[in-house]
Amino acid sequence: MSLLGLDVGTTGCKAAVFSTDGHLLALAYEEYDLRSPEAGWAELDVTVVWEKIKTSIARAAAGSGSDPVTALAVASLGEAVVPVRRDRRILGPSLVNFDVRGQEYLEGLASKVDNEHLYQINGNTLGNLYSLTKLMWIRDHQPDLYAQTGYFLHWSSFVAFMLGADPVLDYSLANRTLLFDLDRATWSQELAELSRIDLQKLPRLVPSGVVVGTVARSIAQELGLPLNVTIVSGSHDQIANAVGCGVIETGQAFYGMGSYHCITPVMNRRPDTSAMVARGLNTEHHAVPGKYVSFLYNHGGTLVKWYRNTFAALEHNQAKREALDIYPALFAEMPERLSSVLVLPNFASTGPPEFLSDTCGVIFGLHLDTARGDVLKGIVEGIGFYLKECVVSLPSTGIIINEYRVVGGGSKSDAWIQLSADLFGQPIARPVITEAGALGSAILAGVGSGVFADYPSGVQAMVSLERTFDPDPIRQARYLTRFEQYRQLYAQLKGSLKAFHHSDHLGPA
Repeated sequence: MSLLGLDVGTTGCKAAVFSTDGHLLALAYEEYDLRSPEAGWAELDVTVVWEKIKTSIARAAAGSGSDPVTALAVASLGEAVVPVRRDRRILGPSLVNFDVRGQEYLEGLASKVDNEHLYQINGNTLGNLYSLTKLMWIRDHQPDLYAQTGYFLHWSSFVAFMLGADPVLDYSLANRTLLFDLDRATWSQELAELSRIDLQKLPRLVPSGVVVGTVARSIAQELGLPLNVTIVSGSHDQIANAVGCGVIETGQAFYGMGSYHCITPVMNRRPDTSAMVARGLNTEHHAVPGKYVSFLYNHGGTLVKWYRNTFAALEHNQAKREALDIYPALFAEMPERLSSVLVLPNFASTGPPEFLSDTCGVIFGLHLDTARGDVLKGIVEGIGFYLKECVVSLPSTGIIINEYRVVGGGSKSDAWIQLSADLFGQPIARPVITEAGALGSAILAGVGSGVFADYPSGVQAMVSLERTFDPDPIRQARYLTRFEQYRQLYAQLKGSLKAFHHSDHLGPA
């Protein structure tokens, strides 16, 4: 028997088949693009993405050999929802979290519920990245779509639903709505009433790792899956990443290098409300019962993809025609020394601590002799500095990180991991299988279907470490100095980022 793990991200989806001892039998990846019909809008064409997901499943199933898939689970991006009818008809696009729509509701919501009370209920502070304000925008600006929608489903729930499962949602993704009661593990009637969201349009809630249905016969035949494949409730992709690299104990954290770069520490309890609110930090259910996580994140992989498409478009297009990966060649252009430029990575709306939606990035220190490899390294360093700023504030919340494990597409680069170890000043371990979202989903499928007794058993069977990257003391010292320069530059320019962002709407002279 084998297990199928799906990882649906903001810019691409992966389907992977694993043996129950952790060997990767088949992997398929499909990429898709965001649409931006208007300035500040960012959405996924659900019909296009669903076809890509089905293609990835079919390719993985075809490549898995004679070991039949018996169970699957889906991990997905966090806040975006898909409007569907109850007969599984797709009704519209999926607004991703950095879409500016919904921003206008924040002031009114803040007047009804302060951040401390919201955090006590939901484990998050108010922001436009969550599903809530997008749902309010659809209700008020697209009332026909809102009325026709049977369910607003997060992508994990949507994929499972389209495959044949019940319309249910796991706790970790429910948390990304701002409508979830963290302690009671139910939808919050209080938050729904103050935002006027109809809870009948949201699915039933379940823990991660429980059986929610089987793949429909017609879909199984279309995708080349065996009949009666068990569908298990999935999770937020960051939770699946944690499971897939074995980060299930307090003191551990994974560093996910995907479309988002996310550091996720594990906790045994909810931290103090005031300390978390002051830092814009959240608390979310882990897939492991009784465990919680928090997220420190920015648009790491998306920013590097922007660099690729902007600075190396011709090479990328040629590499695509030849089915090659251009990233190793681009990373080889980065200098050994620190970059000659400093980058403030606010190219899209930011995560904690400030959740800025009206901001812009900065590349500081450009000269005529600046090479594009310096720009890429500056971007990579800027991503790290942003996250380090968050990490250094953790001890006062009671959250301690003793061990990092790195996963995701960016973790294929030794140079990027080593740079991160130097910048953070701590060792970073890389698992053998770095596509941890898909592996974590497969472990969820194994736990839910009874292949594994619990999560520790699944991790022990399927996760192993490849190597550890230790910080270089000389580079670590240099990065401490550069980090202070980054902080000073950000403090000096912070007030100008919003003003400059608005100036691009002035039009022709």
